[in-house]
Amino acid sequence: MHVGKGTAAVFGLAIAMMMAGKPAPAVCSNATLKGVYGYYHGRPGGGSTIKAVVGQITADGGGNLTASWTLSANGVISTGTTTGTYSISKNCTGTMTFSNEDFSPADFSIVFDDGFEGFQMIQTDSETAQAGFGLAQGAGVTCGLIGKAQTYAVNLAGVLYPSLDIDAIVGHLTADGKGNLMGSETSSVGGMISTASVTGTYTENADCTGTAQITPRGSNTMNFNTVLVNEGKEQLLIETDSNTLVAGAAQE
Repeated sequence: MHVGKGTAAVFGLAIAMMMAGKPAPAVCSNATLKGVYGYYHGRPGGGSTIKAVVGQITADGGGNLTASWTLSANGVISTGTTTGTYSISKNCTGTMTFSNEDFSPADFSIVFDDGFEGFQMIQTDSETAQAGFGLAQGAGVTCGLIGKAQTYAVNLAGVLYPSLDIDAIVGHLTADGKGNLMGSETSSVGGMISTASVTGTYTENADCTGTAQITPRGSNTMNFNTVLVNEGKEQLLIETDSNTLVAGAAQE
């Protein structure tokens, strides 16, 4: 997807699978948050610092977690790993703290969906305004370049620096299961519409994290870190090129 140089992640993502889960039991606990989740949170605009974070959480079901993350803050890219803790109340709300992420520590309130396929989150540190979500990796998913082709609808968004033009991209990508991508995109940059074919490559690790390198025809290659969720049917993406702040999702 062509996103150019830029910007704030306006994460225009409808997560329908989080709305259609099985009925929740009467009581939640720390055991409700167990396993691997991809997550996103960000500040889409305003203030002196605009942020987007995409990462992966592993929760032990007992109140402890580890995580890896990619952060873009005003277009400055950083990556890291962290430990953390969480506490889930009987009413299926809770708190989560990373020892090191965009803040040290970084604190969140979370609310589970009915099927426990994911949660909504909001950062509760002073002088922040970051909402987001987490989605379960899913049981039984096998990650890696296993030869399975998949076609994704892709939605990416941000704000270009220094113009602050809104940048929105929708397209489709076919991953051949062997590390190659092809597809097309429609983009709007400050209201200027363009279309292009795209090619690229990707990696996918056994832990369901990976990278993507996407080249629209006639444009520069863009590089992304990715996290696979929803039993392999969806990926979360964040651009890792300097002077960009772009994030989004790809859904099968």
